[in-house]
Amino acid sequence: MNDKFIPLLFAGDINVYSVARAFHEEYGIKPFVYGKYPTGPCYKSKIMHYSANPRADEQDTFLELVLGFANDHKDQEILLVGCGDSYVQLISANKDRLPENVIAPYIPIDMMNNLIHKEKFYDMCEKAGVDYPNTFVHKKELGHDFRLPFEAPFIIKPSNGIEYWRNPFATQKKVYKADTRQELDEILDDIYGAGYEDSIIIQDFIPGDDTFMRVLTNYSDKNGKVKMMCLGHVLLEEHTPHGIGNHAVIITEHNETVEAQFKQLLESMNYIGFSNFDIKYDTRDGKYKVFEINTRQGRSNFYVTGAGANVAKCLVEDYVEDKPMEENFVRRKNLWLVVPKKVAFTYIKPEEYKKEMKELFAAGKWVNPLYYAVDNGLGRRLKLFKSQMGHYVKFKKYLGK
Repeated sequence: MNDKFIPLLFAGDINVYSVARAFHEEYGIKPFVYGKYPTGPCYKSKIMHYSANPRADEQDTFLELVLGFANDHKDQEILLVGCGDSYVQLISANKDRLPENVIAPYIPIDMMNNLIHKEKFYDMCEKAGVDYPNTFVHKKELGHDFRLPFEAPFIIKPSNGIEYWRNPFATQKKVYKADTRQELDEILDDIYGAGYEDSIIIQDFIPGDDTFMRVLTNYSDKNGKVKMMCLGHVLLEEHTPHGIGNHAVIITEHNETVEAQFKQLLESMNYIGFSNFDIKYDTRDGKYKVFEINTRQGRSNFYVTGAGANVAKCLVEDYVEDKPMEENFVRRKNLWLVVPKKVAFTYIKPEEYKKEMKELFAAGKWVNPLYYAVDNGLGRRLKLFKSQMGHYVKFKKYLGK
């Protein structure tokens, strides 16, 4: 047990459970966690101290929780980690208000706001030579009076995700696909009609199913040097309206060209901390094209820990132990999934990937982050079982098998 530092995590989903598990596996520590609700993957967990506060993601409550915790543990370093966009933004925006014993490994808020705003992010990619899909930026005042430089189908998503979810409506989705111009116009009307005011990204649809997707997770040390990169080949995503694009099955892979491209992008802006990119391979020109950056570890971050690059260890070596980090560009193949095996084999189409999955299962090179041997209380196991069974229903509803 290490009593020099305490991890203080914010969120209540798979992301935060995965980070908490990484700390517990590596250091035997039970992180303290604040989330909004007394449910989800953290419910009745024995590897963390979880507290629910429905206003945890609001400025005043968030700051009160962090300052109070830091004051109660004055003699220890507090490693503050956000596991959702709103929490990461709150940490970055309040860095100047945090006491000396709180470590907040995040970029400045102005830089963060520019990066998570998709329109501004694509401008940075353009300058750095990083490929992204053909894109048209729609402003509210344009209405339906605009011409697109590419044909349907179209992908539609808000530039400002945080502002978008503050304006809910009945048909709201994380990302939309429109097969006609009329359908596109109707989606724009729905989004702006709900009160959203920022720009909307309209993109050329890159052909291919979930298996054409990649996820790249990186850690940049406090000097802005990329020290860890782990590329994941996505084999299956969720397809619910609010969960579309969330990873369900990943196999790690290695691609020096892709990694070099994003390493250069991160180091050119002197980025620090975790970053996470969603990427899709375009067979039409053989390029890997980025959709967005998350200024944190992603929801699927345990695919990195499972492949041997423990995400908690990155933070502790860099900030707590203050020692030079060795470069670790992950090459070890490992399978990560958060759905039942049968769901994975049913909805992943290419036989070559099913064969690879079977080999990794047989070799014991796989992990579901939610199933942790030391965290197996009855209440938790029952809730996990119910959640896992729910995937059969969701995938059948949205993918039709």
